[in-house]
Amino acid sequence: MQDIKMDYFLVSIHFELQRENHKTIFSYLLGLCRMESTRLGQWLKLNLLVFVLVLLKAEAGYVPITYVKSAVTKGAVCLDGSPPAYHLDRGFGKGNNSWLVQFEGGGWCNNITTCLGRKMNRLGSSKRMGNQIAFSGILNNKRLFNPDFYNWNRIKVRYCDGSSFTGDVEAVNPVTKLHFRGARVFNAVVEDLLAKGMKNAQNAIISGCSAGGLTSILHCDRFRALLPLGAKVKCLSDAGYFINARDVSGTQHIEQFFGDVVTTHGSARNLPRSCTSRLIPRLCFFPQYVVSQITTPIFFVNAAYDSWQIKNILAPGNADPHGHWHSCKLDINNCSSNQLDLMQGFRTQFLRALTVLGNSPSKGMFIDSCYAHCQTEMQETWFRSDSPLLAKTTIAKAVADWFYERRLFHQIDCPYPCNPSCHNRVFQQDIPGV
Repeated sequence: MQDIKMDYFLVSIHFELQRENHKTIFSYLLGLCRMESTRLGQWLKLNLLVFVLVLLKAEAGYVPITYVKSAVTKGAVCLDGSPPAYHLDRGFGKGNNSWLVQFEGGGWCNNITTCLGRKMNRLGSSKRMGNQIAFSGILNNKRLFNPDFYNWNRIKVRYCDGSSFTGDVEAVNPVTKLHFRGARVFNAVVEDLLAKGMKNAQNAIISGCSAGGLTSILHCDRFRALLPLGAKVKCLSDAGYFINARDVSGTQHIEQFFGDVVTTHGSARNLPRSCTSRLIPRLCFFPQYVVSQITTPIFFVNAAYDSWQIKNILAPGNADPHGHWHSCKLDINNCSSNQLDLMQGFRTQFLRALTVLGNSPSKGMFIDSCYAHCQTEMQETWFRSDSPLLAKTTIAKAVADWFYERRLFHQIDCPYPCNPSCHNRVFQQDIPGV
């Protein structure tokens, strides 16, 4: 009888592992522990914690931080003057000469006050960063969770400048002691990686999520120019396609905000020249005015109902003083029919902003109808048995097929709520944005 119970237990765990639902596994094990007073129950109680820790480690490995101390003498520093940093997990086997450089996201600061606020946390100071971070999703080093890039050199570049790595102001105010040097940080980090072997790259991807996804767009061609001539170099933007749209009050809030970012950080000189030669600098912070001129192949992963953009572009707090959107922004299931209509209108604007990409085979896209933000760094949305699908394809496979030129991928989802594979975000509180 004991053997039958053990067999049942192992089969059940195998089933849950296939689903890879940690909460379900934990709840199931805990339930068995409570029910069993037998030897099996005692075994479960003793090994539950070990099992969960091993399971979590399998989906995300921890990688130590590297400080680029040599960058300080070049003025390539965080907002507070501390050195830039990144996390590097070395490639192995056939991935030895392949490099994935992922830029961290975290919004922007648009004036002295907001930049001083960032200076006191990890988004403005490497002194405030943890010694190690988890690598999951596209950064995972297990083939099971990241089939095509698991053995590459995988880098997470920490974000501490507040300008998507575009700022460069020489003067440092003696009172605030703020350094606006994002563009220098970008160059210093890439130079350090080249010296550590990226100069021999055969394959390379610059990627990023949110503000990091915008970084991979704005620096796409620049990154390509720094890599070996014969290398296959491409760009990947996750949740970085921020559009220039009016909010629910009719105000062009996000354009003004991005304009303030560009002015505060002195970003104009580091935005793509192909855009600034035609348009005022603040518009060149928006991908829709830049991407048609990018010559390096680039892939866009984005939700048409991007949760950050709904919360901060369509319905920012200053456009909703009475908080009518508060519950809706926390959970799309709470949205009224009128709010959903406005969100459908936002999707229409988003898709219109994508039309500048045309049908070029060098530009791929995975545009789902989820209420989400950043889907390549999270295991559940990157590659898992229940990950979001378009054309029966996960994000991981779509990106890999496009990179290795196994097939083109240019898919746009039907309107919400048509896709049952979505992992729609549910927020506990409305975190302030721009």
